[in-house]
Amino acid sequence: MSQPIKFSSLLLLLSSSAAFAGTTSVDRVYDPYVQPLEREIEFRNVLEHDPFGGNDVWKTRFGYGQSLSERLFLEFYVVGEKEQGEAIEEDSYEIELKWQLTEQGEYSSDWGLLFEFEDELGQDVLEAAVTLIGLKEYNRFIFTGNLSAIIEWGGDINDEFETAFAGQSRYRLSQSFEPGLELYQSETTSAFGPVFSGVVKLGGRKRLTWETGILFPLDDETANQTYKINFDFEF
Repeated sequence: MSQPIKFSSLLLLLSSSAAFAGTTSVDRVYDPYVQPLEREIEFRNVLEHDPFGGNDVWKTRFGYGQSLSERLFLEFYVVGEKEQGEAIEEDSYEIELKWQLTEQGEYSSDWGLLFEFEDELGQDVLEAAVTLIGLKEYNRFIFTGNLSAIIEWGGDINDEFETAFAGQSRYRLSQSFEPGLELYQSETTSAFGPVFSGVVKLGGRKRLTWETGILFPLDDETANQTYKINFDFEF
Protein backbone atom coordinates (compact mmCIF):
# COMPACT_ATOMS: atom_id res chain seq x y z
CA MET A 1 0.00 0.00 0.00
CA SER A 2 1.44 3.37 -0.99
CA GLN A 3 1.66 6.15 1.55
CA PRO A 4 -1.20 8.71 1.35
CA ILE A 5 -0.48 12.21 0.06
CA LYS A 6 1.35 14.49 2.46
CA PHE A 7 -0.65 16.82 4.67
CA SER A 8 1.10 19.86 3.17
CA SER A 9 -0.18 18.80 -0.25
CA LEU A 10 -3.70 18.55 1.17
CA LEU A 11 -3.50 22.08 2.57
CA LEU A 12 -2.40 23.39 -0.83
CA LEU A 13 -5.34 21.63 -2.44
CA LEU A 14 -7.72 22.99 0.19
CA SER A 15 -6.52 26.54 -0.28
CA SER A 16 -7.05 26.41 -4.05
CA SER A 17 -10.46 24.76 -3.68
CA ALA A 18 -11.74 27.31 -1.17
CA ALA A 19 -11.76 30.03 -3.81
CA PHE A 20 -14.70 28.42 -5.61
CA ALA A 21 -16.27 26.65 -2.60
CA GLY A 22 -20.01 26.03 -2.21
CA THR A 23 -22.71 26.38 0.40
CA THR A 24 -21.73 25.65 4.00
CA SER A 25 -21.76 27.34 7.40
CA VAL A 26 -19.66 27.47 10.54
CA ASP A 27 -20.22 24.14 12.27
CA ARG A 28 -17.65 21.50 13.22
CA VAL A 29 -14.21 20.41 12.04
CA TYR A 30 -14.16 16.60 12.06
CA ASP A 31 -11.22 14.43 13.11
CA PRO A 32 -10.70 11.09 11.32
CA TYR A 33 -10.91 8.80 14.35
CA VAL A 34 -13.39 6.07 15.32
CA GLN A 35 -13.36 4.44 18.75
CA PRO A 36 -14.59 0.82 19.00
CA LEU A 37 -17.84 0.37 20.99
CA GLU A 38 -18.28 4.15 21.15
CA ARG A 39 -21.73 5.68 21.61
CA GLU A 40 -22.45 9.40 21.84
CA ILE A 41 -25.13 12.04 22.19
CA GLU A 42 -24.25 15.32 20.50
CA PHE A 43 -25.70 18.83 20.81
CA ARG A 44 -24.34 21.45 18.38
CA ASN A 45 -25.38 25.10 18.13
CA VAL A 46 -24.46 27.95 15.78
CA LEU A 47 -25.71 31.55 16.09
CA GLU A 48 -25.15 33.97 13.22
CA HIS A 49 -25.40 37.51 14.57
CA ASP A 50 -25.67 40.82 12.71
CA PRO A 51 -25.50 43.78 15.13
CA PHE A 52 -26.52 46.27 12.41
CA GLY A 53 -30.19 45.40 12.05
CA GLY A 54 -30.15 42.01 10.35
CA ASN A 55 -31.95 38.98 11.73
CA ASP A 56 -30.04 36.60 13.99
CA VAL A 57 -30.23 32.98 12.80
CA TRP A 58 -29.91 30.09 15.27
CA LYS A 59 -29.22 26.55 14.05
CA THR A 60 -29.09 23.54 16.34
CA ARG A 61 -28.35 19.85 15.79
CA PHE A 62 -29.22 17.02 18.15
CA GLY A 63 -27.67 13.69 17.27
CA TYR A 64 -27.10 10.11 18.38
CA GLY A 65 -24.25 8.01 17.03
CA GLN A 66 -22.42 4.78 17.60
CA SER A 67 -19.53 2.85 16.09
CA LEU A 68 -20.39 -0.03 13.76
CA SER A 69 -16.84 -1.41 13.79
CA GLU A 70 -13.29 -0.32 14.55
CA ARG A 71 -13.33 1.88 11.43
CA LEU A 72 -16.98 2.95 10.91
CA PHE A 73 -19.14 5.39 12.92
CA LEU A 74 -22.80 6.17 12.11
CA GLU A 75 -24.71 9.22 13.42
CA PHE A 76 -28.26 10.51 12.94
CA TYR A 77 -29.25 14.18 13.47
CA VAL A 78 -32.42 16.20 13.80
CA VAL A 79 -31.70 19.78 12.70
CA GLY A 80 -33.68 22.81 13.88
CA GLU A 81 -33.48 26.45 12.83
CA LYS A 82 -35.01 29.74 13.95
CA GLU A 83 -34.72 33.43 13.16
CA GLN A 84 -34.88 36.23 15.73
CA GLY A 85 -38.31 36.42 17.37
CA GLU A 86 -39.50 33.05 16.03
CA ALA A 87 -39.87 29.62 17.60
CA ILE A 88 -37.39 26.93 16.62
CA GLU A 89 -38.70 24.45 14.05
CA GLU A 90 -37.41 21.17 12.66
CA ASP A 91 -35.59 21.96 9.43
CA SER A 92 -34.06 18.70 8.21
CA TYR A 93 -32.75 15.23 9.01
CA GLU A 94 -29.13 14.20 8.48
CA ILE A 95 -27.25 10.91 8.42
CA GLU A 96 -23.44 10.73 8.67
CA LEU A 97 -21.06 7.82 8.22
CA LYS A 98 -17.39 8.31 9.17
CA TRP A 99 -14.78 5.87 7.86
CA GLN A 100 -11.33 5.90 9.46
CA LEU A 101 -8.91 5.10 6.63
CA THR A 102 -5.59 4.81 8.48
CA GLU A 103 -4.47 3.76 11.94
CA GLN A 104 -3.53 6.63 14.22
CA GLY A 105 0.20 7.24 13.78
CA GLU A 106 0.52 4.77 10.89
CA TYR A 107 1.65 7.56 8.56
CA SER A 108 2.84 11.13 9.05
CA SER A 109 -0.82 12.22 8.81
CA ASP A 110 -4.08 10.47 9.75
CA TRP A 111 -6.93 10.16 7.23
CA GLY A 112 -10.66 9.52 7.08
CA LEU A 113 -13.76 10.02 4.94
CA LEU A 114 -17.15 11.38 5.98
CA PHE A 115 -20.32 10.61 3.99
CA GLU A 116 -23.41 12.76 4.62
CA PHE A 117 -27.03 12.79 3.43
CA GLU A 118 -29.60 15.50 4.30
CA ASP A 119 -33.34 15.69 3.60
CA GLU A 120 -35.04 19.06 4.17
CA LEU A 121 -38.53 18.95 5.69
CA GLY A 122 -41.38 20.55 3.74
CA GLN A 123 -39.27 20.95 0.60
CA ASP A 124 -38.07 18.70 -2.19
CA VAL A 125 -34.42 19.43 -1.45
CA LEU A 126 -31.80 16.72 -0.94
CA GLU A 127 -28.08 17.02 -0.28
CA ALA A 128 -25.24 14.50 -0.30
CA ALA A 129 -21.60 15.17 0.54
CA VAL A 130 -18.30 13.39 0.88
CA THR A 131 -15.52 14.94 2.99
CA LEU A 132 -11.83 14.09 3.03
CA ILE A 133 -10.45 14.45 6.57
CA GLY A 134 -6.75 14.95 7.25
CA LEU A 135 -5.04 15.43 10.61
CA LYS A 136 -1.39 16.19 11.38
CA GLU A 137 0.23 16.45 14.82
CA TYR A 138 3.42 18.44 15.42
CA ASN A 139 4.64 18.51 19.03
CA ARG A 140 1.67 20.00 20.93
CA PHE A 141 -0.02 21.39 17.80
CA ILE A 142 -2.80 19.59 15.92
CA PHE A 143 -3.78 20.64 12.37
CA THR A 144 -7.02 19.32 10.86
CA GLY A 145 -8.54 19.92 7.42
CA ASN A 146 -11.96 18.95 6.00
CA LEU A 147 -12.45 19.23 2.22
CA SER A 148 -16.04 18.54 1.08
CA ALA A 149 -17.66 17.87 -2.29
CA ILE A 150 -21.42 18.56 -2.10
CA ILE A 151 -24.32 17.79 -4.44
CA GLU A 152 -27.79 19.36 -4.03
CA TRP A 153 -30.83 18.36 -6.05
CA GLY A 154 -34.64 18.28 -5.95
CA GLY A 155 -37.78 19.91 -7.30
CA ASP A 156 -37.40 23.03 -5.13
CA ILE A 157 -33.77 23.80 -5.94
CA ASN A 158 -31.49 24.09 -8.93
CA ASP A 159 -29.14 21.12 -9.07
CA GLU A 160 -25.71 22.22 -7.86
CA PHE A 161 -22.24 20.85 -7.26
CA GLU A 162 -20.19 22.69 -4.63
CA THR A 163 -17.02 22.40 -2.58
CA ALA A 164 -16.29 23.64 0.94
CA PHE A 165 -13.39 23.76 3.35
CA ALA A 166 -13.13 23.81 7.16
CA GLY A 167 -9.77 23.90 8.93
CA GLN A 168 -8.56 23.98 12.50
CA SER A 169 -5.25 24.47 14.32
CA ARG A 170 -5.25 23.53 18.00
CA TYR A 171 -2.70 23.67 20.84
CA ARG A 172 -2.79 20.82 23.36
CA LEU A 173 -2.33 22.89 26.51
CA SER A 174 -4.08 20.27 28.65
CA GLN A 175 -6.78 17.64 28.17
CA SER A 176 -9.41 19.93 29.66
CA PHE A 177 -8.43 23.06 27.73
CA GLU A 178 -7.13 23.42 24.17
CA PRO A 179 -7.12 26.84 22.45
CA GLY A 180 -7.18 27.03 18.68
CA LEU A 181 -8.19 28.79 15.47
CA GLU A 182 -10.70 27.80 12.79
CA LEU A 183 -11.27 28.81 9.16
CA TYR A 184 -14.40 28.18 7.06
CA GLN A 185 -14.63 28.85 3.32
CA SER A 186 -17.59 28.40 0.95
CA GLU A 187 -19.74 30.40 -1.47
CA THR A 188 -21.78 31.85 1.40
CA THR A 189 -19.34 31.70 4.32
CA SER A 190 -15.84 33.04 4.77
CA ALA A 191 -14.98 33.20 8.47
CA PHE A 192 -12.01 32.93 10.81
CA GLY A 193 -11.63 33.11 14.58
CA PRO A 194 -10.63 31.59 17.93
CA VAL A 195 -12.07 28.38 19.37
CA PHE A 196 -11.60 26.62 22.70
CA SER A 197 -12.25 22.97 23.53
CA GLY A 198 -11.62 20.33 26.16
CA VAL A 199 -12.55 16.94 27.56
CA VAL A 200 -14.00 16.23 31.01
CA LYS A 201 -13.70 12.59 32.14
CA LEU A 202 -16.75 11.32 34.02
CA GLY A 203 -15.57 7.84 34.95
CA GLY A 204 -15.27 4.62 32.96
CA ARG A 205 -15.91 5.21 29.26
CA LYS A 206 -17.99 8.31 29.98
CA ARG A 207 -16.65 11.72 29.05
CA LEU A 208 -17.92 15.12 27.98
CA THR A 209 -16.25 16.98 25.12
CA TRP A 210 -17.04 20.70 24.83
CA GLU A 211 -16.17 23.29 22.22
CA THR A 212 -16.96 26.98 21.84
CA GLY A 213 -15.76 29.80 19.63
CA ILE A 214 -16.48 33.02 17.78
CA LEU A 215 -15.83 33.46 14.04
CA PHE A 216 -15.45 36.80 12.26
CA PRO A 217 -16.18 37.50 8.57
CA LEU A 218 -13.55 37.67 5.87
CA ASP A 219 -16.00 39.07 3.30
CA ASP A 220 -19.20 41.14 3.10
CA GLU A 221 -21.58 38.16 2.81
CA THR A 222 -20.77 36.41 6.10
CA ALA A 223 -22.49 37.31 9.39
CA ASN A 224 -20.69 39.92 11.51
CA GLN A 225 -20.16 37.37 14.28
CA THR A 226 -20.86 33.65 14.32
CA TYR A 227 -20.90 31.89 17.69
CA LYS A 228 -20.63 28.12 18.12
CA ILE A 229 -21.03 25.89 21.15
CA ASN A 230 -20.98 22.10 21.00
CA PHE A 231 -21.33 19.33 23.57
CA ASP A 232 -20.57 15.66 22.94
CA PHE A 233 -21.35 13.06 25.63
CA GLU A 234 -19.60 9.73 25.00
CA PHE A 235 -20.51 6.57 26.90
